[in-house]
Amino acid sequence: MECWWVVIMGCVAVMCYWFWLEREKRRLQKKGIPRGSAGWPFIGETLDFIACGYSSKPVSFMDKRKSLYGKVFKSHILGTPIIVSTDSELNKVILQNHRNAFVPAYPKTIRELLGENSILQMNGSLQKRLHALIGGFLRSPQFKSQIVRDIENSVKLTMASWGDRDGSILFQEEIKQITFGILVKVLMSIGPGEELEFMSREFEEFIKGLICLPIKLPGTRLYKSLKAKERLLKVVERIVEERKISVQKLDGNGETNDTLDVLLHDTDEANESRRFSSDFICGNIIEMMIPGEETVPMAMTLAVKFLTNSPEALKQLKEENMELKRQKTESLEEYSWMDYISLPFTQNVINETLRLANIINAVWRKSTKDVEIKGYLIPQGWCVLASFISVHMDEENYENPYNFNPWRWEKTGAAVNNSNFTPFGGGQRLCPGLELSRLEISVFLHHFVTTYSWAAEDDEIVYFPTVKMKRKLPIRVTLLTTI
Repeated sequence: MECWWVVIMGCVAVMCYWFWLEREKRRLQKKGIPRGSAGWPFIGETLDFIACGYSSKPVSFMDKRKSLYGKVFKSHILGTPIIVSTDSELNKVILQNHRNAFVPAYPKTIRELLGENSILQMNGSLQKRLHALIGGFLRSPQFKSQIVRDIENSVKLTMASWGDRDGSILFQEEIKQITFGILVKVLMSIGPGEELEFMSREFEEFIKGLICLPIKLPGTRLYKSLKAKERLLKVVERIVEERKISVQKLDGNGETNDTLDVLLHDTDEANESRRFSSDFICGNIIEMMIPGEETVPMAMTLAVKFLTNSPEALKQLKEENMELKRQKTESLEEYSWMDYISLPFTQNVINETLRLANIINAVWRKSTKDVEIKGYLIPQGWCVLASFISVHMDEENYENPYNFNPWRWEKTGAAVNNSNFTPFGGGQRLCPGLELSRLEISVFLHHFVTTYSWAAEDDEIVYFPTVKMKRKLPIRVTLLTTI
């Protein structure tokens, strides 16, 4: 008898839950939740979402649903109900995040690997404080004067080794040697040597697990990545502790030469609890290495790929940079930050590469309450994916969006304030290193096109789980005999 009673109560509970779901569904639809589909049970539309990342048109998932439901639609991806926005105005509101209506929300593996103190997950006053500290340092005249020479040295050192190669080089891998070394120098003043090589190997192993199955059993991708992070942490923890001792000896009056110094010297308030802990600093130093391994080297690689297929753009880029090189050779002056950034066509090439490549193609947020934007309801607890790639590849925003056309930026003008162009995010989370990233790409392109000619083999772009070249872009370089 008791068994039947349990069955009856279970059925009642299931029916009550079903009625609640139906009522909630009708309530949300009435209030303006975007149209869309939940896809298959459990897996939703995840398979379609992933598959488009391996196609030549990574926005095909978005485009198909835009044609059915409009620029904002609901879906079910990676195990969660989600609102997908391909609307630049709605994306801007999400990025600005007035009244803290949205908090970061990323897949489990990213949260697991980056940890509870992750910049990506950080919110509120702590995020603003850290963002301001790092951004202020990266914009300082002292930093700008030194970093130009550091980037030039790294670029020239790596390119010098290419002349001894008989065959082709894997360009995507070679460029990482430049960008990762530069970023570690900016973060902790670590130069070339065994320590940098160790960190590079372990970081490459660590980052492989950011998008993978969330299983931590020995031998799995996530397990290997977590172990790599442990080994990285030991090195970073030792460097942080050594630096803390130096700062204490100088009573906090030493020079601020890198990001680690900035975090250790921060005296925002006298309250000791406001100081960053060693664990916090170490975890975020590792996280800040990501652009050196992923975003910046891929932007450089893709710029070379696009230029290879656009002889006219390459010709104009080379002429502009050859003229700067002649001026510097004749005047015997060193290059400055502004010398590189002020090259107009070079900046157009960088803009077009960032638009077309979409290395950071979206951000994930979760609503802390019911939010209505432009007549659409984003229910409390739902994730929202603000798609940058869809905006960048929208024919309403860019004519022939799949064509590499640097000249389009002569009409568009300043790209930084354009809500249809968001390669570095936006709002309070606008990447503080965006100017540094542009400088790195500018310096590299200048010295590469004025030093070498090249021939690249056929290769394809893969957009999932992150943007990569399928064959790492094999190229054969030839040293130019004249400037």
